[in-house]
Amino acid sequence: MTEIVPVTGPELVTYADELAALLVETVGEGASVGFLAPLDRHAAACWWRERAASVDAGHHQVWIARDGERIAGTIGLVRAPLPNARHRAEVAKLIVRPSARGRGLGRALLEAVERSAAGAGVTLLILDTESASPAERLYRSAGWTECGSVPDYATDPSGVLKPTTFYYKAVGRDVSAAAQAASPSTSL
Repeated sequence: MTEIVPVTGPELVTYADELAALLVETVGEGASVGFLAPLDRHAAACWWRERAASVDAGHHQVWIARDGERIAGTIGLVRAPLPNARHRAEVAKLIVRPSARGRGLGRALLEAVERSAAGAGVTLLILDTESASPAERLYRSAGWTECGSVPDYATDPSGVLKPTTFYYKAVGRDVSAAAQAASPSTSL
């Protein structure tokens, strides 16, 4: 059974090495999540540790999906910093270990973030992904709306420029009161 739980800043530091291994593995498999291959594990762990202060300050949230003793996936939510944008947040770094794909974990992570955001009063979520990637099927099937693509927006892990597609989803307004009241901890 996989459990999805939010982590605090100190917990993020504790899990940084495991999250680094997950990040290195997925980048090595071609996932376009902001890093180039080969990704150094130490650099990846430092990147995760650098997020801890933002998590503690409430600007960033991170969830992990544990499958037994191992982290099988993660997702983040970054709150908009400006006063006129407090109603929105960005979904970031939805990462599922290649061996855990195809079992609904990506969707479960996405749903956990959507519920938590709606419960916190966020009404609009945004995200971006490499155009024509497998992630696009997930976002579309989960009710996200494509709002456009930008050519040559970012490189894939091998350094090749690729287009990026942007998506949005309204949350909170269409989510039932029972779902909004649900705990941020989810089990698959």
